[in-house]
Formats: sequence, C-alpha cells, structure tokens
Amino acid sequence: MRHREIAFFEGRFVPLAEANINVMTHAFNYGTAVFEGIRGYWNGDDEEMYLFRPREHFIRLIQNASLLKMSLPYDADGLCELTAELVRRNGYREDVYIRPLVYKTARQIGTKLSPGEDFTMFVVPMRDYVDTSRPLSVGVSSWRRLEDNAIPARGKICGAYVNSALAATEARDNGYDEAIVLNAAGKVAEGAAMNLFILRGGRLVTTPVYADILEGITRHTVVELARWELGIETEFRPIDRSELYIADEIFFCGTGAQIAAIGAVDRRPIGNGQSGPVTRRLQALYADVVRGRVPHYRHWLLPCQMASSYVEDTACLAGFGD
Repeated sequence: MRHREIAFFEGRFVPLAEANINVMTHAFNYGTAVFEGIRGYWNGDDEEMYLFRPREHFIRLIQNASLLKMSLPYDADGLCELTAELVRRNGYREDVYIRPLVYKTARQIGTKLSPGEDFTMFVVPMRDYVDTSRPLSVGVSSWRRLEDNAIPARGKICGAYVNSALAATEARDNGYDEAIVLNAAGKVAEGAAMNLFILRGGRLVTTPVYADILEGITRHTVVELARWELGIETEFRPIDRSELYIADEIFFCGTGAQIAAIGAVDRRPIGNGQSGPVTRRLQALYADVVRGRVPHYRHWLLPCQMASSYVEDTACLAGFGD
C-alpha cells in the first residue's frame, strides 16, 4: 500500500497540506504549545507497525499541557487509539515518527495565556535522527539549559526548544555532531534534545529530574533494560563536566536519538573512542524491544493493526471531536 500524507487537525483527518494555522495564532507567535515525539517501528516479519510506549508519551503530553493552562478532550487511551488510526491511514511500511501538539489557538497580540487550545498530530517517515552506526563527537555548549523557574525543561514546551536549537547549531558550527548542555548550576543537564548517561566503575549514571532535564521515557526504558537484562544499576545524581572526560562510556538516548554512542567530548576520546560494550548491548536490545522481538516487553508496544482495511474518509473518527 502506498502511503498517504494525512494529519489530524481541528478534530478531523485531513490531507497534511491542509493542516495549516493562521499566522496570528498565539502558539506561532509566542511558542505557547507543547509537543511529543513517538516512534513507530515497522516489523516486516509481522507486517505490523509497533508504537513504542505511546500511552506514557500521552500521559506526559496531558501533564505538560497543564503547565500552559491547556487541556485535551481526550484521555491517554483515546489518544493511543487515535494515533493508531492515523498511522493506518498514512499507510507507511517503514519506521515513522509521530508528532502530537497541543497549542494555544487565540489570534491576539499579547503573551497572556488566554483560553482556547487545540490538538493536532502528523506522521513522517524517520530512520536515524542522529547516526547510531558510529560514535558521535560532541561538544559542551556555551548555551546553558533553561531552568525550571524560567521555562521548565520537563515540559516539552515548543518555545523552549530555541534553547536546544542554539546549542545544537553551535555544536555543528564548531565541527561536532551534537551538543551537551550544562544547567544554571554548571552541572551536566543533557544533550541539546536528548538525555545522557555515563558509565563509571560498572554503573550507569544519569542526571536527576531536578537537573533541568526532560523526564525521558527512553531514559526510563534504558534504566529498566540495564537493570533487568544486563544486571547494571543506575545512579541518579549530578554529573560534573570533568566527569564526561574520564567516563568509561557515554551515550545519548531519546525517542529521536534512540541510543547513540558518544566517542569524544570536547575532542577528548571517551575510553578508546569507540562505542563501548555496554552501549552496544543496550543498542541491540533496544532495537529488538521496540520491534516486538522480545516478548517480555510487548506491553510497551501498541500494534497499529496495519492489516485493517483503510477507509477513505476525512470525516471525524467516531468519538474524536466535533
């Protein structure tokens, strides 16, 4: 089946090209929106698309929307059902990335969070967001991560990602693949748009939720897989910048990044400069888990039932918006 470019917009399934907002929309002018990123992984043997931990993503989206005084007319389970339907309607037979957004719809000048919001979602094909086939060269950014009392990093607030864009662009301009950002206290926060782990003395270490980071779902997945499959515990504590230089291994993780090894920080090699054995084991395990090859973790997956018949219809899905 060839794919179709379909979005969910203003309560309806519409062609992606028609899912457009007015230039006066508050979210466009002031960044007053929150978003999620959800991966769908194609399993050719099963002829099925598996969404990875969508319910957790939607619980976080609903929570984050409340930071901007927004609410959704759907619960997490309803959003999962809607997402599976959207994926079916697009018809992709390859890995995809799903982007849900909740945004302020007021058409006004002024930063006040006035009533009025809507929900939209689209799907695009996606393989690697960052190169997971080789160790990355990263640099510590001169841009600091926004602190919780300014714009909370846990919120996935659209406007806050200017901070990530500045850090990531600086890194690339300086010849690196990606950036690591420090928080206002001068401690390691995370990557420009992904969480970070180091390995020291046989234990994983990652920054705590109070270090101005995203409370990552992939981060939680790594902790669980490391504990139960590799027998490696994770320590949650602040990380000094200098610890990066002497770590045994470092890797990024996130919905987009998946698990990406880091081979050098500020042009200092990490270990032997190659992907470390723990990182490689986690990468391989993660790749199997998200494609439904490990039965024990099937509860993290939502199959989209791609064999279901496609109905050519842009009307509202029953139960979703009027």
